[in-house]
Amino acid sequence: MRENRPSEHGVAEESERAVRESGLSEGSADADEPDAAQDGPHAPELVIVTGMSGAGRSTAAKVFEDLGWYVVDNLPPNLLPTLADLAARTNGAVSRMAAVVDVRSRAFSTDLKSAISEMAARGAVARIVFLEAGEDTLVRRFDSERRPHPLQGPGRVTDGIAAEQELLRGVRGDADLVLDTSRLNVHQLRARIRDFFGGAETGLRLSIISFGYKHGLPVDADIVADCRFLPNPHWVPELAAMTGLDAPVRDFVLAQPGAEEFIRHYTELMDVVLPGYEREGKRFVTLAVGCTGGMHRSVAVAGELAARLGRAEVQVVHRDLGRE
Repeated sequence: MRENRPSEHGVAEESERAVRESGLSEGSADADEPDAAQDGPHAPELVIVTGMSGAGRSTAAKVFEDLGWYVVDNLPPNLLPTLADLAARTNGAVSRMAAVVDVRSRAFSTDLKSAISEMAARGAVARIVFLEAGEDTLVRRFDSERRPHPLQGPGRVTDGIAAEQELLRGVRGDADLVLDTSRLNVHQLRARIRDFFGGAETGLRLSIISFGYKHGLPVDADIVADCRFLPNPHWVPELAAMTGLDAPVRDFVLAQPGAEEFIRHYTELMDVVLPGYEREGKRFVTLAVGCTGGMHRSVAVAGELAARLGRAEVQVVHRDLGRE
C-alpha cells in the first residue's frame, strides 16, 4: 500500500513542480492581485489524507483519482494553502482536491494545523481523513514488503510505529473521519472511501457498524451501543447458523423485552446528536452496535436503526459477519 518516499526537500520540489505543471496554474491571478476569494461558488472541496505509514494512504489516493478528484501526493503541509488558492482561481475547473500528507519532521503536526488555520481564514474548509491500523497489522505489512518504517531509524519497526503514533496524536484527534484498515483489504478500503466521497456533497454522513466485542471495539466509533443484554440467538438451535440479516433472527431479536425501547431511545438520541454534530461542522459520524460475536443481535439492531433513522446518507457495515 506504500510507495518510495523521497526526502523532505525533494518532496517540496516535486510538489511545487507538480503545481506549476498542472492545470491549477492556469487562470491564476497576477502576482500583484489579492488572493482569490474561496468562500464563493468556486471554493474547492479539499480533503487531506493522512495517518499511519502502511495504513493505506497510497490506496486512498488512487481511489480519489478514480472518483475524479485532483490528487496531490506527498505534499508538505505548508503548501496546502497555496494549492487551495490555485484551485480557487480555476473558476470551478478544479472543484475537488485530495492532498496526501505524512510525517516529514517533528513539526509536522504544528505545520498541518497552521496550514488548516490559514486556509480557514481564507474561507477554504479542509476535511481530514486519518488512516490507521493496529500495530500487529502494520508490522506484518512492513515485513511483507521488507521495508523499514520511515521513523524507525536504527531501531525496530515497532519503534517507528510508536514514534509516528505520538507525532500524529493531535492530528488524529482533529480528524473528520478515522478509518481503521486493520481488517480491510484493498477492495474493502476502496469501497469505504467510495461510500463516503463518491457522491455529491449532501451534508453529514452516518455509518452504522455492527461488531462483536470478542473481536474488539471499532476504534473509529463515535458512539457505541451495547445490545448484549438481549437474549443471544446463538443458543437457539434453529437460529444459531443464521445471521441478523435473516428474517427469523431479526424477528427474534426485535421481539425481545427491551429491544423496542432500546432501538427507540437510540433513534431519538441520534435525532438529537446528528444535527448537533452537523452544526459543529462534523461531516462523518460512526455509530457502532455491538454484541458478543457480531453475527446476530448487533446485525439485526444495526439494520433496524438504519431503517428508522431514515437518512439518505447512511452506510451500514457488518464488520464481523462471517468471521465465525
